[in-house]
Amino acid sequence: MESFVGLFDPGSSSDDGSWESSSSSGSSLGSRRSKGKKGQQPKHKHNNLLLSRDPEAEQLPPEPQLGNVEYKLKLVNPSRLRFEHLVTQMKWRLREGQGEAIYEIGVEDSGVLTGLSGKELRASLQTLRHMAQKLGATTTVLRERLVNSSPTKDDNDEQRRVAEVLVRKVPDDQHSIEVRVAVVGSADAGKSTLLGVLTQGQLDNGRGRARLNMFRHLHEIQSGRTSSISHEILGFDSRGSVLNYKELVTHESICESSTKLVSFLDLAGHQKYLKTTVLGLTGYYPHHVMLVVSAGAGLGGMAQEHLGLVLALDVPLFVIVTKMDLGAARVQATLEALETALQSAPHGLRRVPLLVQGPDDVMTAANASAKTVHSIVPIFCVSSVTGEGLDLLRSFLFVIPPELSANERDRLEQEPCEFQVDETFRVPEVGVVVGGLLTQGVISEGMNMVIGPMVDGTYQPVQVQSVHRNKAAYRVVRASQSASLALHPEVPGLRKGMVLLSPDMDQDCCIFFQATVHVIYHATAIHEGFQCTVHLGNIRQTAVIVGIMASSGIHTDERASVVFKLVRHPERIQVGQRVLFREGRTKGIGKVTQVFPFSPDQVI
Repeated sequence: MESFVGLFDPGSSSDDGSWESSSSSGSSLGSRRSKGKKGQQPKHKHNNLLLSRDPEAEQLPPEPQLGNVEYKLKLVNPSRLRFEHLVTQMKWRLREGQGEAIYEIGVEDSGVLTGLSGKELRASLQTLRHMAQKLGATTTVLRERLVNSSPTKDDNDEQRRVAEVLVRKVPDDQHSIEVRVAVVGSADAGKSTLLGVLTQGQLDNGRGRARLNMFRHLHEIQSGRTSSISHEILGFDSRGSVLNYKELVTHESICESSTKLVSFLDLAGHQKYLKTTVLGLTGYYPHHVMLVVSAGAGLGGMAQEHLGLVLALDVPLFVIVTKMDLGAARVQATLEALETALQSAPHGLRRVPLLVQGPDDVMTAANASAKTVHSIVPIFCVSSVTGEGLDLLRSFLFVIPPELSANERDRLEQEPCEFQVDETFRVPEVGVVVGGLLTQGVISEGMNMVIGPMVDGTYQPVQVQSVHRNKAAYRVVRASQSASLALHPEVPGLRKGMVLLSPDMDQDCCIFFQATVHVIYHATAIHEGFQCTVHLGNIRQTAVIVGIMASSGIHTDERASVVFKLVRHPERIQVGQRVLFREGRTKGIGKVTQVFPFSPDQVI
């Protein structure tokens, strides 16, 4: 989502709106260490938005033909025919952004920031609101900025401005736009406490009171440590106001009143539950990952492990430094450790840290998170006790987009149904219920499907009795949405890692598959016979490397084609699927290149 966030830098412009330097408002971590005498401006080590533009040129890149960003010079008193054309154009941009579009007002198609007088800008914003109302959408002015252009006589020496506006429309088949955020970090970093503060609307007392509502089991309350995947939501209305359990009492009312819903997956931080955390990262396909680091403990242990996993999976990442009320020295040490870790990662996994210190930095961070190449990692410093920094975090959550484009979503909905099972449980008077993610297709009540693979590689027929999302009954669930499905009849032996398929799909599975892998770390070398845990989406199983092509061993930062053999039972694995394997400190990432179909005579 290209925008002119880099041009809204109050620190890099003079009072008359002109630029003095190319530095931007978002501070790199290095800038905090380089502060000199009082009153001196720190030298920035990195620009906060890596736009390939001349810092002295007042313009953006040319308007993209695809995507959800639209440039408009002015929208003053359009004719009826012109207005209808503008509405159709907005509808297309909203579709490209899956219900969200960014309008840059006062900007030419070439990207030049011409700006508008106050009267013209007000009229243009009014026209934009009318366009949005025609489509049932809402508008929110994200920012305005003076441009460095000479006023004309008609302007009465009034300085000209440009504005950035968010247009949002919830798709007709959804209650709200949903963004999935996985929360990781080491134990005692304050993950559950932070989520408790965000979703409950009340600050912590310093002793973990806010986290109690996040726990699912008694032993979690007693130990203070999360051991399972907990789901929490945070809603926003069309104006960006927070909707949580303080504003609305029930889960259902938050979902019904929200135009945007952030679904948090609170993952375990202790080493003992690492396999559960990895399952959440690989199986639930989060749109973003929030790494929580304690200013008291710093970046170490499981926080470093989780950071490596997220970088390897190439998921958009942002970092929260909690407990900043413990003192500036500890916060600074943690920021320096983060900068070192992000910039010293293996080649291809390195990221540029961006310290978010104000509203302009929030939009810079959100726009960077929307890019295909996730090279920037926003960092927020917050306190769950004093509330410092939480407003910036809420603003960021309000504007970050889902990862899936409208075109990709439409394509997936046309495919046959495939629902991956992440949880299985029994509900009284309902029966067997499976929870998970619909990766493609559309599922409705009463639909006949098959579930498997079983231990012998077969699939069993079932019928979907009911559909629930966010604790509310739905008639349909669409591609990329998570849901719980009640199935009939009861099938023995259901487990995590299975899939629900349309009956007309190929019901295949395998225990042998080939993948091209990249070893992120190993103390010595990986040879044939190496046993590890493999993660492929919602699949988690022990596997053995039975073949390494054109090599006798694989060392750290080396690539090779290998053949894995699953140890326990067959799974449904597809070519192109991402595979993550680990054993102790050993980690590797890869992609499936070939699958060898399972036959009953194969010995497991």
